[in-house]
Amino acid sequence: MQICIFEDKKSPGKLYPLTYLRATFELKCGRTSLLNKLTSRFKNKKINLWVRNCLIETMKEKFNYPVNDIEALKKDDLLLISGRLLVNEEMKFEEKEGIYYNEGEKEEENIVFVYVQKQKLKNLKNIEDILALNLPLRKAKAMLIKYPWDLINENPRQIEADFKRLGNPEKLPDLATIVGEKDKIYIGKNVEIYPHSVLETVCGPIIIEDGAKIFPFSRIEGPAVIGRDSQIFSARIRNGTTIGEACRVGGEVEQSIIHAYSNKYHDGFLGHSYICEWVNLGALTTTSDLKNDYGSISVYIEGKRMDSKNAKVGSFIGDHAKTSIGTLFNTGSVVGIMSIVVGSGGVLPKTIPSFCWFLNRKPTKGYGFKALLDTAVKVTSRRGKQLTEAQVKLFEFTKKLTERENLENYP
Repeated sequence: MQICIFEDKKSPGKLYPLTYLRATFELKCGRTSLLNKLTSRFKNKKINLWVRNCLIETMKEKFNYPVNDIEALKKDDLLLISGRLLVNEEMKFEEKEGIYYNEGEKEEENIVFVYVQKQKLKNLKNIEDILALNLPLRKAKAMLIKYPWDLINENPRQIEADFKRLGNPEKLPDLATIVGEKDKIYIGKNVEIYPHSVLETVCGPIIIEDGAKIFPFSRIEGPAVIGRDSQIFSARIRNGTTIGEACRVGGEVEQSIIHAYSNKYHDGFLGHSYICEWVNLGALTTTSDLKNDYGSISVYIEGKRMDSKNAKVGSFIGDHAKTSIGTLFNTGSVVGIMSIVVGSGGVLPKTIPSFCWFLNRKPTKGYGFKALLDTAVKVTSRRGKQLTEAQVKLFEFTKKLTERENLENYP
């Protein structure tokens, strides 16, 4: 049996702007991505990936797995798994032919997995053909990520689960103050934790990855993850927070995910939010994550206002976005990729289009796409990275895709 982790057609849009430049299964929840959790579950199986056409080339650069290779899928019995599945240790994947729907909801976006035998794949031309096969319909109980806030809500539990899968930690820091159980702290290699730092495990474990630095007067409450080579500057990292690789973080952060390579160096509050890669949040940038009436927060999904049915929802900020000093975001804000947001002295609208300069409460073209791309080249080079031709083409494709975004459509 081989594995194929796939994106269905409808779901990436409901996760924008987080999925403009990445597959749904690349999103983080807990310590790792959804993909990593699945591949760890199937260590001895051949893994295949299936994504939107616009992502094929960048995915081939990131992973050594076959990508959208239809011939590879015909070589053995196939377990086709949704890329939005937040897998847990208890979940069973039955090797019994069928299409397994979440709680029996028979729509493509509710498919958890499909098991099909090799002989039925010989005429396969596209992955959608599998769903057209005359396979039995079966029920499965699973957690499928549907909206951005699902990742935030599940993050504390996933950190707890990921902690249990870790090996033996390095030596605990001598000079930091530890409140709670010491065996709930995982320290990677070459971690530096300075004096006058507090690690509190009363509510959950703390994971500090290789090469991370925790500077004086920082306080980290578990469950929390500090990613590889990230630096924490006198910050208050509250429970339920994941900080990915090579980030710079100060101020206050509560139950949020910072994907990787992003900066929130200065004071300001980030709560119940997901921040993509290469984002820079200027000093005192602050997200609201709770309404004054404690009511349910609305978020614009694919241009339509919808009720999140959550009392705490912060901001979802796309890759390469930048904010000025004093930027204030409303509850449930969505900020497109490569946007530059200049604070206006008041709370901003709930949606900011991609590839714009948002100035004086209006989206403008600014200096244009080339200037934004030049900035991306400078920013990535500062971390020893270089934009590839495939990445640039994906930016260009996404710019065309997002031209329909217009702030006037959103009251």
